[in-house]
Amino acid sequence: MRVEAFLERSATQCPDKTALVCGEQRLTYRRIDEQANQLANGLIGLGVRRGDRVAVCLDNSVETVLSIFAILKAGGIFVLLNAAIKPEKLTFMLNDSGARMLITRTRKAVSLQASLPQIPQLETVLVAGNDADFHAESKRIISWDELMAAHRESAEPPSGRGIDLDLAGLIYTSGSTGRPKGVMMSHFNMVAAATSVTEYLENTSSDVILTVLPLSFSYGLYQALTAFQVGATVVLEKSFAYPHAILQRLMEERATGFAIVPTISAVLLQLDLSAYPMEHLRYLTNAGAALPPEHVPQIRKWLPRTKLFLMYGLTECKRVSYLPPDQLDNRPESVGKPMPNVEVYVVDEGGRRLPAGEVGELVVRGANVMRGYWNLPEETDRVLRPGPVPGERVLHTGDLFRIDDEGFLYFVGRRDDIIRSGSEKVSPTEVENVLYRLDGVSLAAVVGVPDQLLGSAVKAIITLKDGAQLSESDVLRHCARYLEDIMVPKVLEFRTSMPRNEAGKIDKRKLIEKEEK
Repeated sequence: MRVEAFLERSATQCPDKTALVCGEQRLTYRRIDEQANQLANGLIGLGVRRGDRVAVCLDNSVETVLSIFAILKAGGIFVLLNAAIKPEKLTFMLNDSGARMLITRTRKAVSLQASLPQIPQLETVLVAGNDADFHAESKRIISWDELMAAHRESAEPPSGRGIDLDLAGLIYTSGSTGRPKGVMMSHFNMVAAATSVTEYLENTSSDVILTVLPLSFSYGLYQALTAFQVGATVVLEKSFAYPHAILQRLMEERATGFAIVPTISAVLLQLDLSAYPMEHLRYLTNAGAALPPEHVPQIRKWLPRTKLFLMYGLTECKRVSYLPPDQLDNRPESVGKPMPNVEVYVVDEGGRRLPAGEVGELVVRGANVMRGYWNLPEETDRVLRPGPVPGERVLHTGDLFRIDDEGFLYFVGRRDDIIRSGSEKVSPTEVENVLYRLDGVSLAAVVGVPDQLLGSAVKAIITLKDGAQLSESDVLRHCARYLEDIMVPKVLEFRTSMPRNEAGKIDKRKLIEKEEK
C-alpha cells in the first residue's frame, strides 16, 4: 500500500464524512480527494515525474494537506519544511533535497527571491496567495488558484504512480544536534508506522483529532496520516500560540485525540483548566521529548477519564514505544514497550546485546525504520548497521536506555548529551526530572559547560511558573536532597523563556552555543 491510499480508500468508504477542519473550512473526504487529484494532474503538467522532490513550505492549512497527497499521487516525494524557516536554511534544504518545485506562500517566496539564483535545480515556484507581487528570473512562477482552475475537470487520479518501496517523503531532522539531515521514508515505512500507531491508540473513524503541531514535524504529520488511514476527522490549527482558543476549539469540535509536547503541557498546567471539561477527549499523547513525571498527576487530575499515552520516537523511525495508560502509576518514568511490529534491544559500545537493567544504546528493528539519510551515505552507515537477519539493517538510535525485566524502556539520555564531569557521567534527563519535582518550576534544561577542574560542569536553566518565587539556594538545596553530589548543578540560570526549535522542543543547541560564545 502507498500512503495516498489512506485518502483514496476513505474517500470511497465514507465520501461525505468531514475529513478536515481548518479555520472556517470543512472539507469532506470526497472533496479533498478530488482537489488532490486536480493538483496532482497540475503538478504532472508542470513536469513533476516519479521520484521528483517537491518542497512544501506552508503553515498548517488545507493547501498543505492537499499538497502532500497530490505530490504522492503524482509519484513524487514530498519535502515538508517549516513555514517559519529562514531563507538561508530554506536555500540549503532546497539544494540538499534537489527539489524541482517549491510550494509556498507569496511572502515566503518574496523572502527567498534574492536566493533563487543559488538554487539552480529549482524550476518552478507554486505560489498560494496574492498578498504581494512576486517575480523571479529563470524560475517559472505559477499561481495556486490558476493551476487549480485550469485542472478543475481533472478529478481522476493519475496512473502509474509507483510501488510501496518508493520514497514517499524526506523529513528533515530539526537540526538540534547539527546539520539537518533528510530522513528517507518509503511508502512502506510510513504505512507500517501509521498502522502500528493506529493499532495501539485504537483509532477509528469516529475519532476527531486536533493538532497544533506543524505538519513539517513528523509527530504533527502523522496526526493527519493516521486520521486519514481510518477515516477520522482532523482539526488542523496553526499553532498553540493562543492556548485558551485551542482549549475552546477542543470543546467545540468534541475532539477525541490531542497531541502535545512538554512545552505545551507546561503552558497548560499554568492555566485554570476547570473551565474546560473534556469528557469527550478519549486520549492525550506526548512525544518529542519526555513528559516531566510531575506533569502526569496534574494532567490526570484535569482529565480523569482521558487515556494518557507517553511515547518515545525519533524521525528516523517515527515511533518506537508507548506506555499503556494503565501502567502510569507503576512506571511513571518509563516510555513503555515497543509498539506493534517493532523489536528493540540495547547494546554496548561493541554492539553486544546487554541484559535487563544495564544501560546501553537502543537499537530499533522494524518496517518503520528509515531507508537512510538523503545524500549522506557515511551518516547512514553509522546508524543503520547489520541486524540479526542477513541483509537487513537496524537503527542504532544514539539514545541510551535500560530495559527492565518485563521489557519496559527507560530513557537515560542522548549519548551525545551525556555530561562527562570529572570521572563520572551525568544524565541531563535525570537531573531535569528532579528539577521538575520542585514546585514552581515550569521548564528545565540541563547542559554541560566548560570547567577547568571537572572538564564539564552541570548547568541547569529553568523558567518559573507565573507568580512563583524560587532562589538559587532553594533549587540547589532541592537537588542536593535527591541527587548525588556530582549531579547537583554547579551553575544555575533563571530565564523568562527558553529557545525552542521548529518542533517546539527546548533547543539545547542554542543554550550550549550561548555558553561557547
